[in-house]
Order: sequence, then structure tokens, then C-alpha cells
Amino acid sequence: MPSAAQAQDADMRLRKLEAEVTALQRKVFPDGGTKYFTPEVNTAPAQPAQTIGTPSTSVVTDILARLDALENQLTQLTARSEENSNKINKLQAQLEAMTAERAAATSASSEPVGVMPLPGNSSSAAAKPTATQPVAAAPSQQRVDAVKAIVKPSTDDAGDDEYTYGYRLWDAGFFPEAEQQLALFLKKYPSHWRTSYGRNLLGRAYLDDNKPREAAPYFLENYQSDKQGVRAPDSLLYLAESMIKMGDTNRACIALAEFGDTYPALATGRLKQQYDTNRSSVTCK
Repeated sequence: MPSAAQAQDADMRLRKLEAEVTALQRKVFPDGGTKYFTPEVNTAPAQPAQTIGTPSTSVVTDILARLDALENQLTQLTARSEENSNKINKLQAQLEAMTAERAAATSASSEPVGVMPLPGNSSSAAAKPTATQPVAAAPSQQRVDAVKAIVKPSTDDAGDDEYTYGYRLWDAGFFPEAEQQLALFLKKYPSHWRTSYGRNLLGRAYLDDNKPREAAPYFLENYQSDKQGVRAPDSLLYLAESMIKMGDTNRACIALAEFGDTYPALATGRLKQQYDTNRSSVTCK
């Protein structure tokens, strides 16, 4: 009688597990695919047919052991799914917070010190300091001449010309001017094919200008707005670098973990060196 009761309890647990696994598979494979998880448990050799009406104690014990293994595996799978969802939610919350900080900083900021007004940016050139804005120091004549020497291209793709000019300013080390030019490009051409390049490069200009707090929102936005964007993986690594420079270990580790999960091929390929360098710069739990 005890063996029969155990068998009945085991059957109820099996039915419950089957229903839970089916529901989880529907969530993981919503397209009705034929992929399934095979339980990683040892299957006992087939037992000889019982000649009596109740199952033997050894058979019931084996069923209960297999049930325990299935339940543990299901628990681990559910926990991993919840952990990944929690990471994504954290990054989304960080994007919203950083976007709000950037908007507040932009509304209260003035023209960067030593920035030369760029061609075609009349609003910047006409800006006047207010009582709460410090007067920007005039750039030296040598800097003015050097910036003028950088040629702005003129092709049939005006958006690409704006981006390329910003790239040339950044490449020459004129970071404030590059920031100004790239921000202008993103404002005028938000849907251009160079947008992913532009946001990433604008973040890099701030980062190279020793302004990681201003750089981070652009990197995070570039990754979140289009994870398949051509510079989205780069931005995620630069986001980690920005967090490291700001001393924010927790966010740096989240960004690095997200990069490893989302772009495993790049983590061992094109961006391996940068990925390894960032990981060696911070201790993650």
C-alpha cells in the first residue's frame, strides 16, 4: 500500500511538471518550433515486468529521483529567464535616468569653452551668454586656423557630409567642435544611415574630452535604440568604459555582462581586445 501511494503521488507530480514544461516551452518558442529541452537525467535500464499488482519499491524510488532532477532543472531554467529579464529592465531604467539627466544638463549648459562656431551652425554662433551662463573663452587664432583647415566635404549626401566633417574634427583632436558638429548632424538627420555611427562617435568625443557622464547617455541610447545597429556593440563597450571612469562598478559590470550575452561572436572577434581590457579594469561579482 505505501508503494502504491508513492506511485500515485509520483504520477501527479509528473503531470504537473509536464504542464509547466509545456507552458515554458510555449513562452521560449512562441513560433511553435519543434525544439525542446531534453532532461539531463540518467534513465535507468528497463525493469522486468512485475508479476504482482503493485509497483516495486525500487521502481518508485527511481521515479521519485527522476522527478527531483526534473524539478531542479525547471527551477534553474526559470531563474535564468527571470535574471535576463531583470538585466534588461535595469538597462532600460538607466537609459531613462541618463536621458533625463542629459536633457537637464543641456538646458542649463552653455557653449563649451574654446569652441569655434562651425560653418552652417548659425544658432550656435548667435548664442549669447545669460546671467547664469559663463562667458565662453574665445579660441586662439591658432585653433581657429587649424579648424578652418579641416575641409567639410560636399557630396550628394548632405547627411553623410555632416557626419564626415564631425569625424574629421574628432580625428584631429578638436573634441568640443566635434561634439557640436555631431550633435548638429543627429538633430538634422535622426534617421540617416549614419545615425548609429554618429551617436557612437559623439559619445566617444565626450569620452575623449574627459566627460564620461555626458558620453554615457549617447552610448546607452545607441545600443537600446537598435541593438543590431552597426555601432551598437561598440557603444555598449564604451558605456562600460564610461561607467568605469565614473567609478560606477555595478553599471559597468551590467554593460559587460550584457555585451557578452548579446554579442558572443564579437567578444571573441573584432572587439575582443577592448572587451578584455574593460573586464580587466573592473572586478565583477
